[in-house]
Amino acid sequence: MKIHEFQAKQMFRRYDIPTPAGDVAFDAARAREIASEIGQFPVVVKAQIHAGGRGKGGGVQLAHSLEEVVSHAEAIIGMNLVTHQTGPEGKQVHKVLVEAGSNIEKELYLSLLPDRTTANILIIASRAGGMDIEEVAARTPEQIIKVQVNPLIGIQPFHCRKLSFGLDLPASVVKEFTQMVTRLYQLFVENDCSLVEINPLVITRDKRILALDAKMDFDDNALFRHKDIVAFRDLDEEDPLDVEASKYNLNYINLDGGTVGNMVNGAGLAMAVMDTIKLAGAEPANFLDVGGGATAEMVENGFKIILSDPNVKGVLINIFGGILRCDVFATGVVDAARKMEIKVPVVVRMEGTNVDAGRKILAESGLKLFTATDMKSAGDMVAKIAAA
Repeated sequence: MKIHEFQAKQMFRRYDIPTPAGDVAFDAARAREIASEIGQFPVVVKAQIHAGGRGKGGGVQLAHSLEEVVSHAEAIIGMNLVTHQTGPEGKQVHKVLVEAGSNIEKELYLSLLPDRTTANILIIASRAGGMDIEEVAARTPEQIIKVQVNPLIGIQPFHCRKLSFGLDLPASVVKEFTQMVTRLYQLFVENDCSLVEINPLVITRDKRILALDAKMDFDDNALFRHKDIVAFRDLDEEDPLDVEASKYNLNYINLDGGTVGNMVNGAGLAMAVMDTIKLAGAEPANFLDVGGGATAEMVENGFKIILSDPNVKGVLINIFGGILRCDVFATGVVDAARKMEIKVPVVVRMEGTNVDAGRKILAESGLKLFTATDMKSAGDMVAKIAAA
């Protein structure tokens, strides 16, 4: 789950990680109030969307007066902001962060994320703050500093020293930097983060460390432990179909331009099905995993979500009957198809427990349901249907 910059900075403050003074505004009047409370200029007016590159798209503006704050807020709130991370369709801005400007002497990059190869927590730092870290890694990899932290041991002073030396920090800020990195690591672990990124992390001219930006992602599977973080969820930033699917515990991702909807029970199987659809010459319209313990109600809701996409011309269902028996699933498919009066052709490929009984239920349903015995024939069949 992603959160906004202003929300990430709220969490930073809980852990005494220094950030500029500021607050979020949903209209220009509130933006003016916040700037007045800050009491100094310049201030920065920053669009709040779940995407990077906001400055390049015109979503970050410097204001030197209250009038400029109002003018920038009016221009940004409601704009459709297009960045390299939003895609050409962009995202509508509903709020801005208004915060104090900083006297910047040096910009750095700092992030924490899990390293799945080593099962450690990886800290990445660079002297090239304010730039896209992918571009820095590609062009000047020597500027990237990586420190592996064993989560069973936790962050130690030598980790922070390695970062400090690699960043060539002045001696006057090393202690403050060490404290900040230690707190950042604590925040990362205690809140089940999948990413914490500060870009840029700045050293000010009066030798203070300041998180000028903040990005945080969380492990969805751990959110049951963090009701306060769940409250940060902004549904305006998510695909409406993704939001609807989450109400029914369905793992759904909408894919642009596809014509073949698919439903499976397992994430790995979903990836294989999408590959099969593409190899057959069609494009998948979604990723939908109903899970091993799917019920008839979940199948019905899955159909509703898939078919709410007007581009879908056919549906491919691929189920491995283990915990979920094939006959039980087939009954759920038939019930859902009848209840919803599904108009598009549905191809079903099942294997596993009670597969023969399941296929019989589909064959005798009298509905527009086609069965396939293997992945390739299922993909070929649904691709031909979608192209018709």
